[in-house]
Parts: sequence; C-alpha cells; structure tokens
Amino acid sequence: MTIAFKVCGLTRPQDVSAAVQSGARYVGFVFFPKSPRNVTLEQARALALAVPSGVAKVALTVDAEDADLDALVAAVPVDMVQLHGHESPDRVAEVRARYGLPVMKALGIASAADLARIDSYAEVADQLLIDAKPPEGADLPGGNGLAFDWRLLAGRKYWTKPWMLAGGLTPGNVAEAVRLTGARQVDVSSGVESAPGLKDAGRMAAFAKALAPSN
Repeated sequence: MTIAFKVCGLTRPQDVSAAVQSGARYVGFVFFPKSPRNVTLEQARALALAVPSGVAKVALTVDAEDADLDALVAAVPVDMVQLHGHESPDRVAEVRARYGLPVMKALGIASAADLARIDSYAEVADQLLIDAKPPEGADLPGGNGLAFDWRLLAGRKYWTKPWMLAGGLTPGNVAEAVRLTGARQVDVSSGVESAPGLKDAGRMAAFAKALAPSN
C-alpha cells in the first residue's frame, strides 16, 4: 500500500516544486512567528498558488484567534487547517464550522497516558496528526526533530479518522516507523532540511523512496 506523505514548513518556491516532484500528497505552510519556517500571508499565497491540483495545501497554526484565521483563509487558498497548539475539541469544532475547511488536529505523545485524550479529538477533527510531545520549555510545538516511542502505537486499535505520524522522521527511519506503527500517512519537516526552513530536494526524494512499496 502506498504511504502518503506531507512536507511541512515550506518557505521557498523551489522547495514547493521539489516536494511536489517527490510525490508529496500534502504541503504545509507554517503561520507561527516563533518558527524558523514561519511565512507571511503574502509569501504563503504565492507559494500556495504554485501548488498543482491534487496536492493538499495545509495551513499550520498555533492557538490562532479568529481574526488571524479570518485573514489567513481570505488571503491564502488553503485546503486544510492544522491546529498545532492547545486547542480543545470544542475549538476544533468551531474552526471547522467557521471556515468549512477540513481540520487536522496535532497531538503530542510522550507516553501511553497521552493516547487517552486522542479519542475526543477524533470525534471532531477530520484528521489527526500524532506527533512527539515537545520538551518542557520548547518554543516550538512541533518541528523539533524529536521522535516518540513508536511502539506506543504498535498493535493498538486506531482511531475512526485518518491519522498521520509525525516527529523526528527522516529518510533513514521512516520505513521503520511505518512498520512499527502501521501508519498510512506521515509528516516530515526538519528531517528533509539542509537548515531550519530550507528543504533539501535530495532528502525529500530519499524520503519518498524510503516509503516506496518495494521497501
């Protein structure tokens, strides 16, 4: 079975093109000023307009207010909103209803105890992103290059909504991550970069190759 993948944190036209060429099913743009991958609405609009149809454009936001989301959705032709902060299930439902766009909710995992709260989000989100929980005091909720113990997901009953595995994935470990978790979708950011915010075409191609059915 083909594994779909998302390249998140794109900042340059050539990186968007390389991600699409590598076979990415989703491309992600970060709207969070603390991130080295942050883009302005103007930058994101130009990048999004270059994405061909059939590739989903995802806007990553962190505890964004309605006014910020209003401006984002008005300016940038996105296909999905990714909520990567402390948004409650009620907030997820609000965002979904307000904009009529699919919502992906990111949830950080560090131990088995963290899995318990996922079910309540599966009831309201269109997709789930299962990521590594950021370390205490971290400035970024994701994109830290950290993985969680994938064995936490091994053999478990999965959620009713599509989900995506994230956190510390690289061309060298993504095949093993998929084998251990059963993930059918994965997300990569820092694992295909030459520097924070700068994607590497060769690494994206290697990531895609590692997910090919023959591997």
